[in-house]
Amino acid sequence: MDKIVVLGAGESGIGAAVLAKKQGFEVFVSDFGKIKDNYRDLLEKYGLEYEQGGHTESKILEAKEVIKSPGIRDDAPIIKKIVAKNIRVISEIEFAGRYTNAKMICITGSNGKTTTTELTYKILKDAGLNVAIGGNVGRSFAMQVAEDKPFDYYVLELSSFQLDNMYNFRADVAVLMNVTPDHLDRYEFKMQNYTNSKFRITQNQGKNDVFIYFNDDPISAEEVKKRTFNQQVWAFSVKEELKLGAYFLDNGNLEVRLPEHHDSISPEGFQLAGKHNHCNIMAAVLTALYLGIPVDKIKQSVDSFQPIEHRIEPAGVVDGVTYINDSKATNVDAVYYALDAMKTKVVLILGGVDKGNDYSQLDNLVKEKVRAIVAMGVDNKAIHAAFDSMVDIYDTKSMSECLKKCREIAKSGDTVLLSPACASFDLFTCYEDRGEQFKNQVKEMM
Repeated sequence: MDKIVVLGAGESGIGAAVLAKKQGFEVFVSDFGKIKDNYRDLLEKYGLEYEQGGHTESKILEAKEVIKSPGIRDDAPIIKKIVAKNIRVISEIEFAGRYTNAKMICITGSNGKTTTTELTYKILKDAGLNVAIGGNVGRSFAMQVAEDKPFDYYVLELSSFQLDNMYNFRADVAVLMNVTPDHLDRYEFKMQNYTNSKFRITQNQGKNDVFIYFNDDPISAEEVKKRTFNQQVWAFSVKEELKLGAYFLDNGNLEVRLPEHHDSISPEGFQLAGKHNHCNIMAAVLTALYLGIPVDKIKQSVDSFQPIEHRIEPAGVVDGVTYINDSKATNVDAVYYALDAMKTKVVLILGGVDKGNDYSQLDNLVKEKVRAIVAMGVDNKAIHAAFDSMVDIYDTKSMSECLKKCREIAKSGDTVLLSPACASFDLFTCYEDRGEQFKNQVKEMM
C-alpha cells in the first residue's frame, strides 16, 4: 500500500487526507503547529494517523507523495528534506483532480478572484448546473470529491501557492484576473517568478479549453504576447474595445464580442459597483457564455449577486461618515481599485505586515482623495516613507485606537476606508478577524 503524507491539518489538508484514505492509501498527517479542535475531530472520526507540534521525519520521508498545505513555504526545512529524497510534493488540488471527471473552472489573480469565483458559481448554479465551489473558498475541494455526490462542474479559486504544486491538473476554463506585486517574499522577490506561478493556470490546456485574462493589466498582457497557446484566448477590458472578449467602457453597456455571441448587457441592476467589479463581472460572464448559459439568465444572476464580505463592504454611517470594510485588500493593487471607487474624501486605514509593497501607484489617488492616513500596524515605516510628503499620517496599534482617530479626523460626507494593503498577522489572526473587529466597532459607534 502506497503511503501519502499530508503536511498541514487545515481545511485543504484534512480534505486531502480523507480522500487519500478513501482511495486506499496509507495516510499520515503531520502539522508543525497545533491542530484546531474541529479538524482533530475529523482526523479521529476517519481513523487517520496524525501528529501535531512537530514533524517526525522518519515517517514523512517514507511517503510516495506529499500533499502540502499552500501555507507551507518551499524553503521550510522539512520540504527541503522531502525534495532531497526525490519525493514528489503536490497540492490538494492536484491530488483531488485525479478522482473526478468534472469540468474545472479555475480562477486566479492577485485581486478579484474571490468575487469572480463566487459570482461564477452563482451564475452556474442559478442556471441549473450541477456545480460546486472550492479551492480557497468554501469547503475543501478534496473533501467534496471524497464525500459528496459527483458534481459536473467545480468552480475553484486558486492561489499561486496552490498552482505551484499542480502539474497534471487541467482547467477547462482558466481565468487570470490580474498579476500585481503580492507574496513576493515567497518568490525570491522576483516579479517574473510570481508571474510564472500565476500563468501555471494555463498549463495542460488544449484546443477545446479557454484562457480568459485582463487585457488592461500590463503584466498579464505582456506575458500573453510572449507565450504560445493551444487553447482559445479571450480577454476583457475597461479601457478599449476588443475583437475577441468583453469590454465595459465608461458607464456604458457590457459588450461581448465572441465567435457565437455579439451581446450588449445593461449594467442597470448590477449590485457590484466600480471598475474592479466590472472586471469581475466580465470574467464571470465570459466563463458562463463559454459554458453555454443564455445571456438573459446570466444577467439575472449578476443583478441579484451581493458584494462579498470584507471587500468594499459597507459597515455603517456615523455622524454622516460612511465606513467601508475592505479588509480583504491585502496588496496595493486592491487598495488602488478601492480608492478609485470612492466618490468622497477618504480617511484611509493602511498597515499590517508589509509584503514588499510599492505604494507609488497610489500617489495620484492619495493626493486627490485622501484626507489623512491612519496607519495600523506594528511597523509603519514603509507607509510613512511613501506618504509623509502628501498627507498627515497617524500611527495606531489597535482597531479601537484606529477608529477613535478616524472619527476625530473625518468630516461629515467623508468615507473611512479600511483597505490595508498588508497582511493582518501582526495585530489580527486573519483579514476576516480584522474586518469583523472593524464592523463590530462601527456598530458600537452607531
